[in-house]
Amino acid sequence: MNRRVREVTQSLDELSHYIIGAAMTVHTALGAGLLESAYEHCLLYELNKQGFKTQSQITLPIRYDGQAIDAGYRIDLMVEDSIIIELKTVEHLLPIHTAQLLSYLKMSNKKLGLLINFNVTSLKNGIKRVANAL
Repeated sequence: MNRRVREVTQSLDELSHYIIGAAMTVHTALGAGLLESAYEHCLLYELNKQGFKTQSQITLPIRYDGQAIDAGYRIDLMVEDSIIIELKTVEHLLPIHTAQLLSYLKMSNKKLGLLINFNVTSLKNGIKRVANAL
């Protein structure tokens, strides 16, 4: 598995495919209606089980006036130090959720993020890819 995981990480598109599959596995098992933290812990477990390097709740400081300022921003999940996952459990994704993820991508110099809303009956309706042109 680890060799395959290393090969997959060469492509952000392929890696995002595996992440979405893991999210669907979690959503199928748990359904909608839980707290965001429940999905975060289970998705972290699922991705680690599959052999991906995954970190959660990464501090993301704001760069202001040449200083790194901890303003309380946290990346929900980072997979293979490449893709940011922002999790939600809301009735509908709003433009502000996309803007938040795009800001995280810019602040961390990452190219791709996934916005995943677990509060839906079908997870395919709760996933949005967000790209940072850098």
